[in-house]
Amino acid sequence: MNYKVPLKDMSFVANEVLDMPGHYQTFTRGKAVDQDTLEAIYSEAAKFCENELEPLNKIGDEVGCKFDGGVVTTPPGFKEAYTSFVENGWPSLCGPAEYGGQDMPESVGLVFMEMMIAANHSWSMYPGLSLGAVKTIKTHASKELKDRFMPPMIAGNWTGTMCLTEPHCGSDLGLLKTYAEETDEDGVYKITGSKIFISSGEHDFADNIVHIVLARLPDAPVGIKGISLFLVPKFNVNDDGSVGDRNAVACGSIEEKMGIHGNSTCVMNFDGAKGYLISEPHKGMRAMFTFINESRLGVAMHGQAHSEVSFQKSLAYARDRLQFRAHPRKLEDKPADPIIVHPDVRRMLLTQKALSEGGRMLNMFCGKQVDITLSPDFSDDEKEVAESMLAVLTPIAKGFLSETSLETTNYGIQVLGGHGFIKEWGMEQEVRDARISQLYEGTTGIQGLDLLGRKILKSRGKVMKPLMSQVQAFIKENRRNKYAKQLKGYVGTWESLTRSIGFSAMRNLDEVNGAAVDYLMFAGYVTLAYFWAEAAVASEAAIKNGGAQEEGFYKAKLATAEFYYQRIMPRVLAHEAAIKNGVDSMMELDEAQFAYL
Repeated sequence: MNYKVPLKDMSFVANEVLDMPGHYQTFTRGKAVDQDTLEAIYSEAAKFCENELEPLNKIGDEVGCKFDGGVVTTPPGFKEAYTSFVENGWPSLCGPAEYGGQDMPESVGLVFMEMMIAANHSWSMYPGLSLGAVKTIKTHASKELKDRFMPPMIAGNWTGTMCLTEPHCGSDLGLLKTYAEETDEDGVYKITGSKIFISSGEHDFADNIVHIVLARLPDAPVGIKGISLFLVPKFNVNDDGSVGDRNAVACGSIEEKMGIHGNSTCVMNFDGAKGYLISEPHKGMRAMFTFINESRLGVAMHGQAHSEVSFQKSLAYARDRLQFRAHPRKLEDKPADPIIVHPDVRRMLLTQKALSEGGRMLNMFCGKQVDITLSPDFSDDEKEVAESMLAVLTPIAKGFLSETSLETTNYGIQVLGGHGFIKEWGMEQEVRDARISQLYEGTTGIQGLDLLGRKILKSRGKVMKPLMSQVQAFIKENRRNKYAKQLKGYVGTWESLTRSIGFSAMRNLDEVNGAAVDYLMFAGYVTLAYFWAEAAVASEAAIKNGGAQEEGFYKAKLATAEFYYQRIMPRVLAHEAAIKNGVDSMMELDEAQFAYL
C-alpha cells in the first residue's frame, strides 16, 4: 500500500479546527494565501510527494548512502528528485522575498514538510536541515553574510546542516572541544575539531553545503556559556557570490544506522576551516536554539508522519486480510472475516488514527504560533503569547509524538502479523526510521526536563498561562460538551500535579529529573485531548449545519474522539501515580548493585 497525502484531514484541521483562513487575514504574508491558492499548493505538493518521493523510500532504505574517500553518493533517484524539487520552486516556498523566496507563511511549509517526511523520511531531511540553517542565518548573521549565503540556499542550490555533537559530548554541549582561532580578517576564524552524527553533512545534491557550527573562542569561559556559533561553507564563497576553492572541512565517514539509510549521517572534520562568526561571542547556544527549536518541531512531524503512514498501511491490510469468524459474521460466504472487524485489531487501528490525527492538530497549531512570532504585523503582546505557547508545546510535540510513533509503528507490525516483520511489506522500515525521532534534538528525557524544569518551574508556571487560558476558554464556551467536561478535570489535575512537583523539588531537586518523562507524557495526552475536543465540537457543528455530503467523515471524527477519551486518556492515571510516588525508588539502588554477573 502506497502512502497517500491525507488532504481531507489537513483541510479539516486548517479550516474547521484552527481557522487558518481567518488567521491568514491578520498579517501581510498570510493575506496572499487565499483558499484556492492554498489548495493548489497542497495539491501539487501531494503529487510531488506521492509520485516522486514515496517510490524512492524503499530504494533509499535498501541501497542507502555510499561513502568513498570523502565523497557521499545518495541512493538512486534521490538526486534527481532534489533537482525536480528545486526546479519547481519548493525550497523557496516560505523564504523571505528579499532573498528570492515566495514569502508564504511558515505554517504552509510545515504542512508540506509533513507530506515529505511521510513519503520519504530520509530524503526530507536534506531540505529540512537547510530550512533551519537559513532561519538561523537570517535571525543572527550580519547583512553581509545574509546577502552572500541566503539567496542560493533559499533557491535550493546550496543546502545547510547543524553541527553540534562531538564524540565525547551529546546533549551536554558544554563539554565540546571544537575551537575557533582568530584571523587577520574581521569576523573570520579558523575552525578546528570533529563533529559526529551530522545529518546531510555530505551529499551529491547541491553545489555547496553551509555548516552551522558550534565552537569555542580562545578566551571562552568553560561550559555552555563559552560557546559561539559559526558559519562554515564546504566551498569558500567569492565576493561575487560564486563558489570558490574547497574549504578545509571534509566528511571522514558515514554511520551505518538502524534506519533512515537514505540520509547521510556524517563524521565531519574541520581542519582550520574558514568560518564566520554569526552570534555574539560566547552567545552561540542562544543563537543555535533558533535552529534547535526549528528542528524540534520538525522531529515532532517525524513522529506524527510515521504514525500516519503506519495507520494507512495497517488499515489497508486489515480490510483485506481474512482471519477468524466474527460475531455476527461480516462475510458469510467466506471462510473467515476481514480482521478489521475484530475488537483488538480496531484497538490498534484506532490508537494509530487517534495519535496521528491528534498529532497533526498539535503540529499545525504550533505552525500557527510560529507565524505569529515571525510576523511584524502582530503586537508584542500577541508575540509573547505565541512564544509562551511554543515554549510549552514544542517539547511536548517533539517528545510525546516521537514516543507515540514507536507505539503506532509497532502496532503496524502487529496488525500485519508475520508480514509486518518481513521487509517486502515496508512496515518494519517504519519502525526503524521512526526510532531516531526519540533521540534527535534531545532525548525524551531532555524534552521532559526542558518542559518541566527549564520552562514551567523556572517561570513559576507563568509560561503555562497562555495555553491554559485558551483551553479553559474553550471549556467554558463548550461547557455542555461531554469532552469539554472531561477535559476540565484533566487540566485541573495537570495544574495540581505541576504544583506538587514544584513543592517536592524544594526538598529534592532530583524529583524534577525523576518526574520529567512521565510529566511530559501526561501533558501530551491532555494536550491531544484538548485538540480532540476541538475536533469533536467542529464535527458536531458541521453535521448540525447540514454537512450531509461529508457526514461519514465527521462521524468518524466523533467516534475517534470517543475512543481517545475512553481508551487512551486513562493512561494519564498511571503517569500521575508514578510522579506522585516520587524519585526515591529510582535512587535506592547502589550503582554496584545494578547487576551481579
